[in-house]
Amino acid sequence: MFKLLNTDFKAYTFIFITACLLYIPFIGNMPLFDWDEINFAECAREMLASNNYSDVQLYFHPFWEKPPLFIWLQAISMNVFGVNEFAARFPNALCGVITLMVLYKTGKELNDKRFGLIWVFVYASTLLPHLFFKSGIIDPWFNLFIYVSVYYLIQHTNNPVGKFGYKTAIISGFFLGLALLTKGPAALILVGLTVTVFFVLGKLKKISSFKFMAVFFISFLITGLSWFAIELMKGHGQVIREFIDYQIRLFNTEDSDHGGPFIYHFVVLLIGCFPSSLFLILAHKRSTSDTPFQKHTKRWMMSLFWVVLILFSIVQTKIVHYSSLCYFPLTYLATYAIQKIISGQYHWKTWFHWLFIGISSLLGLAFIIIGLVPLFKPWLISSNIIADQFAVENLKADVYWSGYEWLIGAVFLGAIYFSLFKIRKTNFKYIYLLCLASLFAVYSLIMVVAPKIEQYSQRAAIEFYKQCAKHHFEVETIGFKSYATLFYGELDPSLKTNQSFKDFIKLHQKEYENRNINVDISHGLIRTHWLESIKSDKPACFVAKVNDEDVVKRDSPYLKELYRKNGFIFYIRVFQP
Repeated sequence: MFKLLNTDFKAYTFIFITACLLYIPFIGNMPLFDWDEINFAECAREMLASNNYSDVQLYFHPFWEKPPLFIWLQAISMNVFGVNEFAARFPNALCGVITLMVLYKTGKELNDKRFGLIWVFVYASTLLPHLFFKSGIIDPWFNLFIYVSVYYLIQHTNNPVGKFGYKTAIISGFFLGLALLTKGPAALILVGLTVTVFFVLGKLKKISSFKFMAVFFISFLITGLSWFAIELMKGHGQVIREFIDYQIRLFNTEDSDHGGPFIYHFVVLLIGCFPSSLFLILAHKRSTSDTPFQKHTKRWMMSLFWVVLILFSIVQTKIVHYSSLCYFPLTYLATYAIQKIISGQYHWKTWFHWLFIGISSLLGLAFIIIGLVPLFKPWLISSNIIADQFAVENLKADVYWSGYEWLIGAVFLGAIYFSLFKIRKTNFKYIYLLCLASLFAVYSLIMVVAPKIEQYSQRAAIEFYKQCAKHHFEVETIGFKSYATLFYGELDPSLKTNQSFKDFIKLHQKEYENRNINVDISHGLIRTHWLESIKSDKPACFVAKVNDEDVVKRDSPYLKELYRKNGFIFYIRVFQP
C-alpha cells in the first residue's frame, strides 16, 4: 500500500477520504453526554439563541471557564447543520481529518513519507484518539494547535538562525496563541515546560536567540490575547479575572468530583492507547542509526510526552482527556519503534510478547463482557453486587441488543492472537494487523455499543427534557448537576433579562460563593430554587435521581411525581406559594 501512495497528492487524497469515512459517519446517532459534551454545545447554542457571538455564556450569563474558539467552531457548525448532535460533534470530526493530514505532512518532514503514512495509520487505530474525534469536547483542537506549535519549534531549534528562523518562530507562536484561545493558559504552561525539559536534556545548549524568542512571544501574544483584549475594551474585566481564578483552582483542587491517584493517567494511556502505548516502551531504547535530526526530534517528543503525563498526574483533577496531548508524541514514538522492529534494529523479546498478550486479553475480555450485558443484567440487578441504587435502576432500561455484540471482542482477540503468533515467528508486518484489529474494535464499539450505554445512563432524562421543550415547560434538576436541561430543554434567552431570576441570584449568589461553588453549578442550583418558589402560570418540571427521593419529599413539598424511569424521578410543580 505504501508503494501505491508514492506521491503527496495520492497520499493526501487517500488520507482525506479515509479519515472522512472513519470520523464523520454516525456522529449524530446518539444524544450528547453530560457534562462536557453538552456543556460546550450549550454555550454554542446560547450564542445562536442570543445572537451574541463575542461572549461565552451559560444560563445566558458570562461563562469564564473556557475561551471562545472551540465554541465558535460549534456555533458555525450549528448555523450550517442546525442545533443537534451532529453539528456539536462535527468540528472534532473535521479536526480528525485535518489531524491525520497534518501527521502525514509533519511525519514525512521529520522522517520520510513511509514514516508519515505509518504514523497516520497508528494514530487512527489507537483507541482513545479515535474516540475523541467522534466527541464534542474541546481537547482535539487544543491538542492539534499545541502539536503544530511544537512541530515548528522542532524545526526552529534544529536551525534557529537559518533563513526560516523568523517564519518558524512566528508560526509556532501563532498556533500556541490559537491553543490559548481554545482552552486557556495551560497551553503556554505545557509548551513552556516542554521547552525547559528539552533544554535540560540537551545539556543546556543554546536552542535559539533572544530576537527569535521575542518574535515567537509577540506572535503568541497578538493571537492568544486578541479576544481577552476585546473583552477588556468592552469592560468585561471581571470575566477575565474569574477565568484566571478558575484556571488556578483547576490545578490546585479536585474539580467536579474528579479525583484520582497519581498513576491514573499512566493507566489511562497504557490501556486506552493500545497498541501504541506498548510500542512506546520500546521507543525509549537508544538507536545508533538515528540521524542527528531524528535524535533531535525524538528528544522533543519524549519531552512533550513526559511533561504532559507528569503534570496532569500532579494536578488534582483527574479526567481521561486531560492527558490527551500525549497522543501525539506517544504515537510518534510508537511509529518510531515499529519501524525499528520491522528493520531488525529492535528485538521482539519474550517479556514484550507476554505484555502484549496480557493487555490485549484484558481489553478483549472487557469488550466481550460489554457485549454480553443482556445476559448478565438479571444477575447484576438481583445480586446486590452494585451498591448504587441509581446504577441498578439504570440497568433496568429496555435496550435492544442483537445478541451478537460480543463478537466485537471475539474478533478483536482472534486478530490480536493471530498477529502475535505471526510476529513471534519474526513476521513483523503483522504489527499492522494488530493496529487494524484495534481500529475495528473502537469503530465497532462506538457505532454499535456506545448508543446502548447512553440509553442506560441518561436517555430517559433526555427524552423528558425534550418533551418539556416541546411544550415550553421549564425544567431543571434536583440533587445533581446537568447541562442537558439547558440544551435539550432549550433554555430561553429571556432568562437573562428576567427580573425575578436576577433578584433571586442577588439574594443567593453570595451563599454559593462562600461555599466555593462554580458559577455554572450555582446558577443551576439557584434556578432550581427559583422555579420551585416563583409564582408563574408556566409549568415547571424537575428531575431527581432515586437516591435523592427522600430529600425531595422533605425539601420540595410542592412537587408532584409524574413518573419514574431508569433511575430518574420526574416531577411537576403543582402549588404556587
